[in-house]
Amino acid sequence: MNLDLENKVVIVTGGSGGIGRGLVLAFAAEGAAVVIATRDASKALEVAQAANAGPGRAIVIPTDVTDRAAVTNLLAQTQSEVGPVDVLVNNAGGVAYPRPTLEKPLSEVKWELDLNIWGVIHCTEVIGRSLVDRGCGAIVNITSNSALSAAAANQVVHYGGAKGFVMSFSKGLAYEWGPLGVRINCIAPGWIVPWEEDHVGDGSFWKKYGYDFFGTPSEMEAKAEAGQLFNASLQPIARIGRPEDIANLALFLASEKAAHVTGQLVSVSGGAWMP
Repeated sequence: MNLDLENKVVIVTGGSGGIGRGLVLAFAAEGAAVVIATRDASKALEVAQAANAGPGRAIVIPTDVTDRAAVTNLLAQTQSEVGPVDVLVNNAGGVAYPRPTLEKPLSEVKWELDLNIWGVIHCTEVIGRSLVDRGCGAIVNITSNSALSAAAANQVVHYGGAKGFVMSFSKGLAYEWGPLGVRINCIAPGWIVPWEEDHVGDGSFWKKYGYDFFGTPSEMEAKAEAGQLFNASLQPIARIGRPEDIANLALFLASEKAAHVTGQLVSVSGGAWMP
């Protein structure tokens, strides 16, 4: 299916690895011009190089989404170097460290709320204003099954709560901005694993603690195939998810093929969560 995303200008926050890498490569493969907004510029340059091997192109604009001024600069630089924004994918997010709630330092809580809530607010309001001004565009917010399932939020309750905010925020704003020509939808990933260990930067939870807790991508895949991976083996589709599983849905939601779709949430998790 031709999604008509060629030459569309797409900003992907947190595009330096993992799900972000999959999003950047997928949009570039459709011929889009992708701006990678991330704090990890060195890893983002690797992703941009891979994306530039296809029909689209990618550039890196180092951005801390928790800083409103940095997001304002991101928009201005994008408009100057690439053109008006058509699509925003709010992907930047994460967990400082999984812990029992009563043992979690306030500094980690603040870090998680700044990134997962304020990062989305800053990008949506600053970049979304440019979409509203043009009367067209799409926003795709990457949330999490941690906001949908109590089990998935275990040890990461502030992250799950923050992603719950993003879902409610998106629905309310979709109702408000629909008449103005801007669509907003959410994707809630389940267990999504990078293909290679080095497909993520040092700031990724995989590098900080994920590989130590769960094993390498190849080890997780082997366990899942053997029915021994605790968070995948009981799913109706009992395999680990991959970045392109998220990216494929994001492409559709960003395209005009989804012109009559807004305010929706879809879990991409092998059926781990079903409403």
